[in-house]
Amino acid sequence: MNRLLRGVENMAAFFLLLIALLVTVNVTVRYAFSMQIPDWYDFSKQLQAIALFFGIALTTYRAGHICVDIIWEHLNKRGKWALDLTAIVITLIFLIPTAWMIWVKVSSTGTQATSDMRIPLVPFYVVSAIGATLAVVLAVARIIELIRGTVESDPSEPGHGS
Repeated sequence: MNRLLRGVENMAAFFLLLIALLVTVNVTVRYAFSMQIPDWYDFSKQLQAIALFFGIALTTYRAGHICVDIIWEHLNKRGKWALDLTAIVITLIFLIPTAWMIWVKVSSTGTQATSDMRIPLVPFYVVSAIGATLAVVLAVARIIELIRGTVESDPSEPGHGS
């Protein structure tokens, strides 16, 4: 599982790096040469979607999303476990249709392409859909670990958001 999590984390970081490089190079070229990289805006949107879905997958599993623990902090261990389980189940309920609809988008994209260079958008949507699917898989893994008791519901646990 750690290997999968590292891979998801590296993918999210890689695509964030690509966004930063693309925007930096585009701004530099625009100011230095009064030109811009063709399709930079389309690419930045697609890369951002990919990074977002891989990030959602990671934070869903690690329960590291931004949250307010006003209720959680006042619960006993069993109550914290129940609240964590409820939260991840609700998250899963929303992630499943999201992942499904992204795969629907993949199948209906057809010949859509970027505006300047006419690069097909399907590969970008596929990678985003993989990230959304990984979010579902990691949410299910988190639920299984909570039910089995192999993961603690503890704020000192790395990745627990507050």
